[in-house]
Formats: sequence, C-alpha cells, structure tokens
Amino acid sequence: MRMYKLMTLAAVCALWIPANASATTWEMDAAHSGIEFSVRHMMVSTVKGRFEKVKGTVELDEKEVAKSTVEVTIDLSSVNTNEPKRDGHLKSPDFFDVAKFPTATFKSTKVQKVGKNKLKVTGELSLHGVSKPIVLDVEGPTDPFKTPFGTTVRGVHATGKIDRKDFEIGWNKVLDNGGVVVGNEVTLELNAELVEKVAAPSAPAVQTAPAAKPAAPATKPAK
Repeated sequence: MRMYKLMTLAAVCALWIPANASATTWEMDAAHSGIEFSVRHMMVSTVKGRFEKVKGTVELDEKEVAKSTVEVTIDLSSVNTNEPKRDGHLKSPDFFDVAKFPTATFKSTKVQKVGKNKLKVTGELSLHGVSKPIVLDVEGPTDPFKTPFGTTVRGVHATGKIDRKDFEIGWNKVLDNGGVVVGNEVTLELNAELVEKVAAPSAPAVQTAPAAKPAAPATKPAK
C-alpha cells in the first residue's frame, strides 16, 4: 500500500514539471534595448526612426533551441524620428493610427539554428490591425555574464524587412519624377539587452500546531 502511494505521488509531481523545464526566462532591459526602422524618402535618402518604449520576453532553451519562444510589444506612440511634425504624422490615421492601434506585437512561431550564434526566427507581426508572418535574422544570444549589479545579462541583435502595404499602411504621394514620397519597404533592427528573470524564492512552509485533544469527560465519584 505504501509503495502504491509513493508511485501515485511521483506521477502527480511529474504532471507539474513544465514541458520546457530546461528553458530560462529573459526580459528586455528597456533602458538598453530598442527597435529602429529605416525607409526611403523621396527615393533619394533614407530616414531612420526608433520606438522608445519596447518590452519583450524570451523563453530560451539552450539544449533545444527550437523550443524557445519570443514575444515583443511595441508602444507605437513612442515613435521618434527626431522631427515632431513627422512623428505626429506617423501617429495619425495615415500611418500607425495609434488612437485605434496603440501597440504592435511580435510572437514567434518557429526558431531555427542556422549557424554559430545565428538563428532564424519566424513569427507573427500584428500591426495596424493586420497580422502577417515575418522572418528575423538573429545574431546571438551572446554568452551570459554577471554584471556588477548582480544581474545576469546577454545580448541579441535581429534584422528583418516588411512591406508596409501588407499591413494596410499605404499613404503616399506621387512625385513629378514618377517616384513617391515614402518607400514601401521598411527595414527593422532590434538591439536588445536581456536580463535573466530570477524566480522568487518560495515561502517556507508554515507548520501548524497539532490540534489539542478533547478533554476527557468528567467521571462521577463512586458512591
């Protein structure tokens, strides 16, 4: 009977072990991470910008990297091209329409190792109310190391390209020479410093005192 109870307990414990138990969780350090973009302007120059507010989480399985996952959220209202009027136009319904679509998200669907410290990450980018698959070429992550502040960090760099028309962001003006004001191809670049998320220590078990035994009923004195 005791052996049966032990086997049952082991089976229950096994059910609580995560399927990706070897994975570690890493969060983007907002102060040292960012997403930049670049696009052709009037077919003669390239304009760059960045999103100041980005957050993301990586579940990294070093033994089986294909089991790793990536999630990133971009606050589109944080767009910065160093030109306030242009930033205001990008936030308008002509482009991001941040009043209606305040964020863009990326969720990985496939992670492939394609070389030493090189990955190809496929995922779904949701932008402007449209979700489309995109592919990112990733360098890293770098080897982890301890900082003077007691945290463990590592770096990652990723690039990709999208066609803004695929996300129904199609505002443009035709120039006299036949060109357009804004190019359709947008280059994306992510530089991220990842900080390992340390699980909070579990609270010690509280031991309760055994319940007091009920008092024995008083016995009547013998006559």
